Amino acid sequence: MKINSLCYLLLLIALAGSLCFPAPLWTWLLLVNSLTLLIYGVDKLAACKSWQRVPEITLLLFGVLGGWIGAIIGQRLFRHKTQKQPFKTYFILSVVLNLLLILAVGYWLYGRMVV
Repeated sequence: MKINSLCYLLLLIALAGSLCFPAPLWTWLLLVNSLTLLIYGVDKLAACKSWQRVPEITLLLFGVLGGWIGAIIGQRLFRHKTQKQPFKTYFILSVVLNLLLILAVGYWLYGRMVV
């Protein structure tokens, strides 16, 4: 099984698992951040050993789906993907996109009380 397919399979399992808990949003965020941190570690190991790598688009997608905190921790912990351009720019844009999405959903759910 290719590493990219395994990443997306784990993402689907995390989604299904989060729906089984009373607080699915918090469970999702915990699972996706843990999974993102793990994937950054695996990708760093793959880079050192010249194994098959996780595509950058997959790393970015995990960040957009809520795993950007795990990605930041993974970048710092493993010293991975911290200098490479344009990944760094795309990553910052993915964090901003995720935060805007959270604000939009919060505004939609709770109205003007969020602001």
